[in-house]
Order: sequence, then structure tokens, then C-alpha cells
Amino acid sequence: MASERIWTAGLLVIGDEILSGRTQDRNVSPIATWLNIQGIRLAEVRVVPDEMTRIAEAVNALRGTYDYLFTTGGIGPTHDDITVDAIAAALDVPVVIHPRARAVLEDYYASRGGVTEVRLRMARVPDGAELIENHMSGAPGIRLGNIFILAGIPHVAALMLEALSGRLEGGRPLLSRTIGCWAPESEVATILSETEGDHPGCQIGSYPFFRDGKAGANFVIRSIDVLALEDCRADLVARLEAAGRAVAPEGL
Repeated sequence: MASERIWTAGLLVIGDEILSGRTQDRNVSPIATWLNIQGIRLAEVRVVPDEMTRIAEAVNALRGTYDYLFTTGGIGPTHDDITVDAIAAALDVPVVIHPRARAVLEDYYASRGGVTEVRLRMARVPDGAELIENHMSGAPGIRLGNIFILAGIPHVAALMLEALSGRLEGGRPLLSRTIGCWAPESEVATILSETEGDHPGCQIGSYPFFRDGKAGANFVIRSIDVLALEDCRADLVARLEAAGRAVAPEGL
């Protein structure tokens, strides 16, 4: 199990509005969840402003580090939507109008005033790119190599991910189980470390909280192997109980 291939992805969140705090990002969690279902682990998230150089630098760094790179934001019709231009620059390819994207937009806007020069910006792609379907607003996402360019609007990004479901190569999904314990994590840290060490292929994360005047923590056990996961969970429960700690089987 230790030698099993682990597929990874980076996520680049693009937009001044995210960094300024005007808009709260709502894409990271859904994308991470979707990736796990595909057997791909989200390994890094970066947030960059609407600046060509910063976007291009991050794209080149992340696409070379991980199996896949996903971006969100900056593919709309306005002047500050520069993600396509920045990624094209990063890959040293021109920006072109994708003929199928143009046809999709023409069909979508046929009863909405037609395709204007501004709307046609949403048909621009780095040369050589493929399209990712978007059944809601017509404007497609973009795939080029291991880069997937998604909309920043969460429900539109979700539709683009749906179109990609089952189409990416990945491994086994990362499974998890949670237990809780009313104890400061510092008092059970040795138990956590020793249990994880005795169960190769499993990880234990500790997430402390302070509630009702008491310190507690939830422990999340993760593995791609369901049998190893359950064995590790049972062992951790037994060790905590042996140390006199009451365990909440589904977390607190």
C-alpha cells in the first residue's frame, strides 16, 4: 500500500476580490471533495491577484509540481478577466477564439441580444486547448494539458467539475473516520503518534477545540484502505479508553 501511486492536484484561486476580502472563496472545499472522489488529493492552494506575472508564475510552479492544476476565476467577459492571457503567456502559446466555444456562445445568446465583442471574450482560449462543458451559462471551462481552467462562480465551477467526473486518471479515494475525546490534545499526543506509527498507510489528524469551558479534540483517521482504516480507528479508541479517556465514536 505504501508504494501505491498517489495522484495530486494544486489549486490556484485568482482574483483581487478574494484577497481584498470583498468575496469569500467557496470553491476550495467543493473542489477538494470532488478531487478526492476522483482519487486525487488536493495538495496545495494558492491565491493570487489579477496580475499577469503573478498568475503565470504560479501556473508554471504548480503545473510542474502536481499531476493536475485547477484554476478558478478570471475567465469572464470583462477587462480584468485575464486568466486565459496569463496562462497562455506561461505556456508561451497565443490566445485564439475556439470555434466550438464561439458556436456555443452564439447559440446561448441568440435570444439574449447576440454575441457581442465583450461576450466573445469568453470564447478565448490558449491555443491547443479543449473545452469543459458548462450547461448553465454557455461559457465553457478550458483544459490544456494538465491545467483545468474553471469559473470563479461556485455553482458554475461545480457544473464544470461534473462534466469532468470520471475522466481524470487517479488512484483510490482517501477515506476518513472521526472520533472525539474530551481531553487537551497535548495529553494524548503520544497516544496519537504511537498509534499512527503502528498503522502504516494511515494518518491521524488532531483538531482541538474549547467548548463549554472544557478542552477537547476530534481525531480524524485517514487511509485509502478501508480495512486498515477501521483497524487503526479501533486501536486508537482502545488506547484512549485504556488511558481513561471517554471516546465519542462519531466525533464531538
